[in-house]
Amino acid sequence: MVNRPAHVNAYEFITVCRLRAQQLMAGCTPRMSGDHRATVMAQMEVAAGKVARTPTAIEVLAAAE
Repeated sequence: MVNRPAHVNAYEFITVCRLRAQQLMAGCTPRMSGDHRATVMAQMEVAAGKVARTPTAIEVLAAAE
């Protein structure tokens, strides 16, 4: 089981992991070593900070105000 970092929202963690797992299943190269299933590897990558969510344009504009 991979523990979610405390500073990451649970919904965001799951969403980013799901998207990363889809990328790994489509053939993308893992960013960490190890022989794990795509879902576990995605969780490990997100928990380690190797993969992160990119802010949307709306979030960028809201932060600038």
